[in-house]
Amino acid sequence: MDTTTITSRFDTPVLERDAEQRRRVLNRLKRVEGQVRGLQHMIENERSCREILTLLAGIRSALNATGDLILEHYVQGCLTDGEPDDATLHDLVRAVKLARG
Repeated sequence: MDTTTITSRFDTPVLERDAEQRRRVLNRLKRVEGQVRGLQHMIENERSCREILTLLAGIRSALNATGDLILEHYVQGCLTDGEPDDATLHDLVRAVKLARG
């Protein structure tokens, strides 16, 4: 069977049903965007490696937290609509792997 023609819950648009969650995710991403700009300025201004690495760690943490929020919404909203089956569990594993890099 050609898997490219199969759609799954994994392909459901993120946060499609929850405007408040979408707003929260977008706000987090805007903060991360600002942090990345700050990181660029720090490098341009030749700040210390410790300061740069500290901000870089904060950016990673913020992205992970945002991914966790999206994954939580996915699990609660997209996978709990019915009885989990093999395809649903496979989708969940794929989502966790993507969220973790």
